Parts: sequence; C-alpha cells; structure tokens
Amino acid sequence: MTIDDARLRRLKFRAWHRGFREADLILGPFADKHAHLFTLDQIEEFERLMEAPDHDLYNWIIERDPTPPELDGEILNMLKAFRFEAAAARGDQHGG
Repeated sequence: MTIDDARLRRLKFRAWHRGFREADLILGPFADKHAHLFTLDQIEEFERLMEAPDHDLYNWIIERDPTPPELDGEILNMLKAFRFEAAAARGDQHGG
C-alpha cells in the first residue's frame, strides 16, 4: 500500500505547527527528512504520536519523562536520536 502525498503533507504540516516551538524544531525537520521514506506502519505510528499533547511528546523525546509503553516504538526512538542532529543543525549542543 502506498502513502498518498496529501497524507504526507498533512503529517509534515502537523509536525511543523505544534504550537510549541521546541517540539516544532525537532518534529518538523524530522518529518521533512524521514516521512517520505516511512512505511505505512511507521506513518501510522507517527500520526499516533502527533495526537499526544505537545509538552508530553517533547518530554518523551528529550527523555525528561518516561514514554507510555503503547507509544514507545520505532518512530519515537528515531526522534530521540534525531533531536541531537536537529540541535547540532541549530547550533544547540544540548539536544533539546
């Protein structure tokens, strides 16, 4: 099954427009870099993460709070690693 372009555009828009700047600066670049390569299962996992409250999701990514087991999967692990790449691109060596 293929992922349609409209679905990917919506997902990228949601990643960039969370309303919480710190999350936008991780989720937006992550979606731009990876979403077009995701399988359908990975897209669905990312969409589930996008339903989480901004501050919760950000705290899981930076590992300030434990992630609920039902959301702790491949995409969140990718986000946790990507936060350092995004921080380095911004010149912030703290990773979030």
